[in-house]
Amino acid sequence: MSNDVLFEIKDLEVSYGSIAAIKGISLEVRKGEIVTILGANGAGKTTTMRTISQLLKAKNGSIKFKGIELTHLPAHKIVKLGISHSPEGRRVFSILTVEENLMLGAFTRSKVNKETLNWVYELFPRLQERRKQLAGTLSGGEQQMLAIGRSLMSDPEMLLLDEPSLGIAPILVKAIFEQIKAIAGKGVTVLLVEQNAKAALKLADRGYVLDVGKIALEGTSAELLASEKVQEAYLGKKH
Repeated sequence: MSNDVLFEIKDLEVSYGSIAAIKGISLEVRKGEIVTILGANGAGKTTTMRTISQLLKAKNGSIKFKGIELTHLPAHKIVKLGISHSPEGRRVFSILTVEENLMLGAFTRSKVNKETLNWVYELFPRLQERRKQLAGTLSGGEQQMLAIGRSLMSDPEMLLLDEPSLGIAPILVKAIFEQIKAIAGKGVTVLLVEQNAKAALKLADRGYVLDVGKIALEGTSAELLASEKVQEAYLGKKH
């Protein structure tokens, strides 16, 4: 690992029973970067994220964060090391209030960092307005803000964001992407899985394109935006 590489996957293989979902991918994320993983449905994006968090176990390969091998650790240890995961589908606790959901994000900490809570409310003022409301009464976009806010409560060094724009009104997508930029601006490294390729590449420094469990393309955001393959497959442009 070179000095500024914070996170590295090498030759990762993941299977569901006899079906290979991830077929030997390698990627790296440097400290302070926003890196995006693009790909169609079923390409293996969410599987990759869940394997990093150890919600799924790797069949082969290595996942390292700050030089520490993650593949043999339980999920809660991953959070303690400094990786937080905002999952696809948001997964908020609908019968708890907004603030109770946020507090659960700090479960690995001995006490809640009030500064972090204030920062989350600064990023997402709607959450502060609705802090006593049950999370189940929030709109999809507000629940997405809550999921991201909750994942920040453990003060992560690296944030995994899985499909933050899924099923959300375009105006809120824009707001959420602006806040992801602000989160990165505070020094949090971001690994972003996103179907909205254009929005993701405008935000990210670099990207990887997953295709049926393999990395088909990689490069800077500018390179991927200019790539004919990416334009055809994800940006709806034809020759």
